Amino acid sequence: MKNAIIIGGTSGIGKSLSEVLTTNNWKVAITGRREKLLKEIKESSNNKILTLQHDITEIDISDIKMESLFKKLESVNLVVVSSGISDLNQELEWQIENEIIKTNVNGIAKIYEFVFSKFKKQGYGHLVGISSIASLRGNRHCPSYSASKAFQANYLEALRCIVKNERLNIKITDVQPGFVNTVMAKGDGLFWVAPVKKASTQIYAGILKEKRKIYITKRWRLIAWTMKIAPSWVLEKL
Repeated sequence: MKNAIIIGGTSGIGKSLSEVLTTNNWKVAITGRREKLLKEIKESSNNKILTLQHDITEIDISDIKMESLFKKLESVNLVVVSSGISDLNQELEWQIENEIIKTNVNGIAKIYEFVFSKFKKQGYGHLVGISSIASLRGNRHCPSYSASKAFQANYLEALRCIVKNERLNIKITDVQPGFVNTVMAKGDGLFWVAPVKKASTQIYAGILKEKRKIYITKRWRLIAWTMKIAPSWVLEKL
């Protein structure tokens, strides 16, 4: 049996993916901020899922929390980092911007650093980060969110370069969802909104294939290609 940790597994993609993994005979541990949700998930899984309360913005104790999970599982094959927050904030209210940066940049980077270091010592492992199609270009509706997702995507790419350079037995996957039916999907005129179950199933299939990048759903690859080549004046009108 393989062991997995999902950071941010109490809702959305993280929760659904934990269900997919346990169905496929993985031993799963999840983290989240909300004790009540963690307790409910643990009980509904008949204690098959290990849980740990962990707010990734608490940088000073992040390593201690993560170390406790690694020790409980003894060996970890897969870590999926699904934590994150979003908000529409064209007005640039600093409290909103700051909260997004603390979570999506500082908190996520600390998790990436810890997990990558553990995998190097362990000699193997698969790190999966869930960034976003929003990582490809700046978005006037949610400046800090799109910028934070670009940070995550580039961080994962940098880790992949380290793996290649040092010939490490570590896999790095960047998942870039479009719109998925979770609380993270905000705004009017959303299209191609994927059910959470479909998204998590496709992510799991991509993990098994050890893909470097996974677009969710698959047809969002077309949007990604278009966004990469679109001139700035086109995006400024969106």
